[in-house]
Amino acid sequence: MRILDLNQIEIKIIQGIRSYVGTKNVFIGISGGVDSAVTAFLCVKALGRKRVFGVLMPYGRQKDISDSIAVVNQLNIKYFQKDIKPIVDQYKIADNKYTIANIMARVRMTILYAYANNKNGLVIGTTNKSEMSVGYFTKFGDGGCDLEPIANLYKTEILKMAKALNVPPNIINKKPTAGLWDNQTDEDELGFTYLDLDNFLQGVHINSEIESKIKNLIDDSEHKRHLPTTISID
Repeated sequence: MRILDLNQIEIKIIQGIRSYVGTKNVFIGISGGVDSAVTAFLCVKALGRKRVFGVLMPYGRQKDISDSIAVVNQLNIKYFQKDIKPIVDQYKIADNKYTIANIMARVRMTILYAYANNKNGLVIGTTNKSEMSVGYFTKFGDGGCDLEPIANLYKTEILKMAKALNVPPNIINKKPTAGLWDNQTDEDELGFTYLDLDNFLQGVHINSEIESKIKNLIDDSEHKRHLPTTISID
């Protein structure tokens, strides 16, 4: 596992945010998870609280809303809240939970861009390097944004960064979940732990069955890490 100087990494990310954003505002979907919390904390450090806006988008009565509120309150940033259930339910064409989960992610992206467009803003992504590597994000959903500040930090490094930034302990310690359905957790869905994933991505040998799963996910999700394919007519 690589060893990082978290202070230096924090400085680099803050400088990168300032350089890319310029004088614009930024909008972040605050999910109640550690990735969006770390992203919000870094954006406030980079831009000041008045230029950072949180957008809370629960599906009905989600329990994670209290953690989202804790983040925006601690940072003292303005936030907007929209229940996405009435919108998502209109687009349910099947009971397939993965189809519905993708609709949820894409509705959230649309709402984020609506707020950003209305206030001269940019949408800030919250995907980490671990998730980016295996495609654990929705194409044109949570993968749709203007800047990904933490995309070069592994999940295990995000947890360390969260402690250094004084993110609420409850958010750091709870099981990672996208909150897409009842009792959903990232690691159960992936079929391995983030620690195993981060070890593999950094060249550490792990269980061969898990290695095979990860390799397949990397190959199958390659299209997510590129712009749409075009057909040459030259």
